[in-house]
Amino acid sequence: MEQTTHRSAAVRDGLGVGLAVGLSGLAFGAAAITAGLSVAQACVLSLLAFTGASQFALAGAVGAGGDLMAAAAGALLLGGRNTLYGLRLADLLRVRGPRRLLAAQGVIDETTAVTLAQPSPEAARVGFTTTFASLYVTWNLTTLAGALGTSFLGDPGMFGLDAVGPATFLAILWPRLAGSVQLRWLAVAGAAVALCATPFFPPGVPVLLSAVVVLAVLAR
Repeated sequence: MEQTTHRSAAVRDGLGVGLAVGLSGLAFGAAAITAGLSVAQACVLSLLAFTGASQFALAGAVGAGGDLMAAAAGALLLGGRNTLYGLRLADLLRVRGPRRLLAAQGVIDETTAVTLAQPSPEAARVGFTTTFASLYVTWNLTTLAGALGTSFLGDPGMFGLDAVGPATFLAILWPRLAGSVQLRWLAVAGAAVALCATPFFPPGVPVLLSAVVVLAVLAR
């Protein structure tokens, strides 16, 4: 009975987080089109990258006229934290064989948070699966909707949609920053590095440099 209650709670947690966060895909779809990406490119990013912070960072760097390689490198560095999450979740999920590739795709901030909040390993696996499935489907559907809707507007900048990406990126980060003084100082340091580098490097490189600094600090 207790196990059933834990599983039900894990499903509710996973669906709640997945659907709520997945709606941010609308903002990413709009931001990607505003940055100059096509609908297909926006959708492929959501299907393959599936990590909001990295996707918004890449779209922002490309939209500012940055080099695609530098923008992609910065996005990969931001997504590097998911590797650390994977190490933490490996013992809980106990995924073996080819399924590990699929599970690795789902290791992001939200799935990690729901998984680690569960009281038992079984509930943790249910929470991970539910969060991953609901968030992946919702994020990709809303990315498509946001990209298609924005592509029909002509010049998205006329409607102020160029501010959607940065605003949503900040909204995603804010709960984490509000809960940790250390993360706030780390964010300030990363922003300072990017601002100082901006006059001397092309768009995309300052974000890459700040990501390197932040990951170096986290690694310590």
